[in-house]
Amino acid sequence: MVKKIAEKVKLAGYGLRRRAERILSSQDGVGTVEVVLLILVAVGLVLIFKDRITELVTSIFNRITSQAGKV
Repeated sequence: MVKKIAEKVKLAGYGLRRRAERILSSQDGVGTVEVVLLILVAVGLVLIFKDRITELVTSIFNRITSQAGKV
């Protein structure tokens, strides 16, 4: 189950990467510096709260799995 989640995260990361490349290559008035700073802040927050995010996601999936038969 963890491998499936990891694969979905990897695919989501690929989509985010493509979207970021499009944003960085577009000329819609959003500066590259602002986009890079937002990405750095987001990555920093993920690194800071990595353990809590992992616990939360694991807890949610465990709850879904345990209550799936009740629906």
